[in-house]
Amino acid sequence: MKNLIIRTLLTTALALPIYTANANEIGISPQETQILIQQSDSVLFIDVRDPVEIMFIGFTDEVDTNIPYLMVDRSQWDTDKNRFRLYQNPDFISQVKAALTAKGLDESATIITMCRSGSERGLPSAKFLQDNGFANARYVVNGFQGDALKEGEKAGLRIQNGWQNEGLPWKAKPNPEKIYRIDLQKR
Repeated sequence: MKNLIIRTLLTTALALPIYTANANEIGISPQETQILIQQSDSVLFIDVRDPVEIMFIGFTDEVDTNIPYLMVDRSQWDTDKNRFRLYQNPDFISQVKAALTAKGLDESATIITMCRSGSERGLPSAKFLQDNGFANARYVVNGFQGDALKEGEKAGLRIQNGWQNEGLPWKAKPNPEKIYRIDLQKR
């Protein structure tokens, strides 16, 4: 009987979504996001990754639009992080407001942001939106691609949790109507 109870508890625990330390009251799982956007027209779902990253990682057409929160400055190298410098999109708030208006929503709508892993841009972009008057901003915990495995033969590969690994709709190439494009921003 004791073994049965332990097996039941373990099975139940393993079926629950895995959340990172960044999960908090504004985090929402990929599955919950999918359900919410299917059930409500009053949600703005934004991919906040740099569009070049999307080209190489993948994209979901479930998002309403791509508005980068942090953008890549390809003219400056960040030696501490061994990558190009990232800077905050100076037009992020105005672009979010424009996306809300285009969808017929206002600043009280639920806004869900999603980055690659949920930590570097997803959570900070949702907090930034909240700090700027968007009280119902949230982020997708574990983001689009999820966390990298820490150990084993596939250590370093992002093959656990996240939108892509939960079997939710995605594709390799971005939708040109939804991807952030400088040529369309200047109009």
